[in-house]
Amino acid sequence: MSDANNLLSHLIELRSRILKALLSVLVVFLCLAAFAQDLYQLLAMPLLNAMPENATMIATDVASPFFAPFKLTLVLSFFIAIPYVLYQVWGFVAPGLYRNEKRLVAPLLLSSTLLFYAGMAFAYFVVFPIAFAFFTSVAPEGVTVSTDISSYLNFVLKLFFAFGVSFEIPIAIILLCWTGVTDAKSLRAKRPFVVVGAFVVGMLLTPPDIISQTLLAIPMWFLFEVGVIIGGLYAGKAKDADEPEQDEAENKISDDV
Repeated sequence: MSDANNLLSHLIELRSRILKALLSVLVVFLCLAAFAQDLYQLLAMPLLNAMPENATMIATDVASPFFAPFKLTLVLSFFIAIPYVLYQVWGFVAPGLYRNEKRLVAPLLLSSTLLFYAGMAFAYFVVFPIAFAFFTSVAPEGVTVSTDISSYLNFVLKLFFAFGVSFEIPIAIILLCWTGVTDAKSLRAKRPFVVVGAFVVGMLLTPPDIISQTLLAIPMWFLFEVGVIIGGLYAGKAKDADEPEQDEAENKISDDV
């Protein structure tokens, strides 16, 4: 009966934290809804700056002038609320973690959020201006560049997600090293395969152009190197933290004997 009560209490807590996370997204959305048009204008600036003079974006669907800014605001609300959403995740899983696990997971949650934001910022400030300038410059003669607002939104959201996730590479490497799945030495030996894999992933996650693929692959390679360095340090600290616990357990066994 106690196990059933514990399971029920955990499910109730999980529901409560999910509702709080959804409510935080809703609150942010309500605050941003009045600025939906301005937010889309800001998102479109990299393309508008690269388009030829007197060229404009178009809306091919009747409802897209409303739904495109609405969709952008909703997605942006989730991105902004991510720290609070992760805080709810942390509040749910923290009671079941050991002390040394808490020391690792808490900074990883914070750093993963910052890295995701960094990936999106890199895409907006670095990738978009270069990629859009290239796209508009290679348009055939007689072709007017007039991008549909919904197609543009889907394109940039895909890039935001791709760069945000790819910037989480150090977190993944740290977790792999900390759990003992691999180590820094093994990862360094696999560096040539990682470089090739970075360009393959860049090809799969980005649109079919060499510029955005390269601009994703190079940061992934750099973040891999950073993750290997930090992962080696974390693995060493985890090993040092486990040794006193093992010594204490061995001393206790010897005392009992």
